[in-house]
Amino acid sequence: MPFGSEGRTEGIALALSGGGYRAVLFHCGALLRLNQLGVLPQLARISSVSGGSITSGLLAAKWSRLTPDGNGTFTNLAAEVIDPLRAFCSRTLDVSAVLWGGINPFKSAADELIDAYRERLGLNVALRSLRTSGPRFVFNATNYATGVAFRFSAPYCGDYRIGLLKEHSFDVATAVAASSAFPPVFAPVVLDVNPDAFEHTLGADMYANVDFRRRLMLADGGVYDNMGLETVWGRYTTVLVSDGGKPFELDAKPSGSFTQLARVADIGLNQALALRKRMLVDAFQQKQCRGAYWGIGTHIADYGLGEGALNVAPAKSAEMAAIRTRLNSFSDKEQEELMNWGYAVCDAAMRAHVPELCAIGATQPPWLFPGRPMY
Repeated sequence: MPFGSEGRTEGIALALSGGGYRAVLFHCGALLRLNQLGVLPQLARISSVSGGSITSGLLAAKWSRLTPDGNGTFTNLAAEVIDPLRAFCSRTLDVSAVLWGGINPFKSAADELIDAYRERLGLNVALRSLRTSGPRFVFNATNYATGVAFRFSAPYCGDYRIGLLKEHSFDVATAVAASSAFPPVFAPVVLDVNPDAFEHTLGADMYANVDFRRRLMLADGGVYDNMGLETVWGRYTTVLVSDGGKPFELDAKPSGSFTQLARVADIGLNQALALRKRMLVDAFQQKQCRGAYWGIGTHIADYGLGEGALNVAPAKSAEMAAIRTRLNSFSDKEQEELMNWGYAVCDAAMRAHVPELCAIGATQPPWLFPGRPMY
């Protein structure tokens, strides 16, 4: 649907950005803090792209197994979701998927990616089955043909230019793979579908051309919207954003043809990202909705909690923001520091900007991993 066109509904929505394994682990820390605050079980929608979709995909698959404690938190979030994600991020995925996809004439790197999500994370769960309980999970990919977001969810899949599939048989692994198929390594994820299964919707200007509905060529959702913001922006009265994406890098001496071409692409993506952030912050400031944003490149002092915030040195947050975004093995140290940072900056953002949501555990919490100092 057009950006922010559906009006706001009472509820809390969470957007999880892209950023490879780095984002997966950063979001894990944020989810643990949101759970401690009693916010996670209240979520009405979780929208994700790329690395955020890996985190969200396992959360979706395990949601029905999470155990509430009667006080507004889940008791087994770490065992069911966080620990398996850590194990997943300890193994290299990108090299093996590309190599096997290159030598196997019957499977692409994208197919290998789907298989890895099914076999290593157990995401061979019917997407339609997620409609039974919990929040609406939306996995965002980019449609190469139409140039807009293609959304996977339990009630429907599709994009606003070609219409919607209300009857579909995708599993969570396919949705997560399409959302995280970073070009040119994994993209495109190619899905052959029945064009007659699409329903025409208002504004679907390409519906009449059946070629757009016969074969879907999808790539990483971050190509279009790296924060996964579009499907929650303008729809809910409370919007939370966890952004583990790559901050824009300043370069005083960009040179060389290849460097300049890459720079042009980065500038274009950064412009779109900056615009979405400004719209979000403006909405918060104008009281159109409430919410909080925390980013991997944020300085924790910016939230104004002073000594009430967990102590994270600016140099340490900059170090976290510079960690690679590949799908390759992350050490225990890297994992625990990224989770500490996601946990700390989420805590600061929530207590600074939406303290009314922090009825449980509203004071400064202890570190997840006190043996990993962040200063």
